[in-house]
Amino acid sequence: MPEIRRVAILDDYQGVARRHADWSALPDSTRLTVFSEPLGGAEDVAAALRPFDVVVAMRERTAFPAAVIDSLPNLRLLVTTGPANAAIDVAAAEQRGIVVSGTRGGGLTSTAELTWGLIHALTRSIPTEDRLVREGDWERTVGRDLHGARLGVIGLGSVGTRVARVGLAFGMDVVAWSSHLDTGHARAVGVTPVDKEELLATSDVVTVHLKASARTTGIVGRDELALMRPNAFLINTSRSALIDGEALLAALRDGRIGGAGLDVHSVEPLPDDSPWRTAPRTVLTPHLGYVTEGTYDIFYSDALEDILAYGAGTPIRVVAP
Repeated sequence: MPEIRRVAILDDYQGVARRHADWSALPDSTRLTVFSEPLGGAEDVAAALRPFDVVVAMRERTAFPAAVIDSLPNLRLLVTTGPANAAIDVAAAEQRGIVVSGTRGGGLTSTAELTWGLIHALTRSIPTEDRLVREGDWERTVGRDLHGARLGVIGLGSVGTRVARVGLAFGMDVVAWSSHLDTGHARAVGVTPVDKEELLATSDVVTVHLKASARTTGIVGRDELALMRPNAFLINTSRSALIDGEALLAALRDGRIGGAGLDVHSVEPLPDDSPWRTAPRTVLTPHLGYVTEGTYDIFYSDALEDILAYGAGTPIRVVAP
């Protein structure tokens, strides 16, 4: 049976990994190390993780391209939270004889909930008013009504559908588009299918819920942003690559759209010199969509199961290239 000697848990930013699973179930001889800060670039990742035979990665916070995988001679099991991870070169791992195991998914409901948090934060200027109250000021902004406004949902999958249903509950006119939209599903939910141009040109709030791929990268770019109303809000809790960041930043600075709520960023954590730190009319969160107690319970308990199963010689939830 494979011996589990040293296990690394990566990117535990909140310092909670140890309480979301019973790690005492690991063999007594196993040494568990938790990293609570980003490890840095590829060379830093390789240097920090070289002694470990098992690594637990939190989603895509740390990348494992072929070059990093090849620099980890002791690695035998790489666990990703979630059933897949675009930041791991699974084929390279397989060539090295490294098992990549996943966990059950999580975060669908929590991501939809955060989407609405960002929408409310923008439409009612909650961060601004919170700051002003603490500074001794009072009632300086005028909010926007959601009832009767149009919500445009780009991507009506699991998360997009949840977001749409909440919009309907608020009395919004909800429309949706994607290149492969199931119009029957949309109508069954109570959502009106429209083309991309109409959605962008007529929506008061546009929210993006697509998987990142070659087909969807930059799906909201300069031309799409030009179609949006000057007071419309854009929300992204999916992947940063879906939106042309430079084009969005320019539109915000020029006042061509009303604002943006972003939970995902091209570089995470945001660098000190990131222009997004001073971007106008924005509400930014640090990729919190899946970061909830319930999701972490699933991720870490399944990760522990993966490790124990590997140690017993019967790997589970193996991710294929």
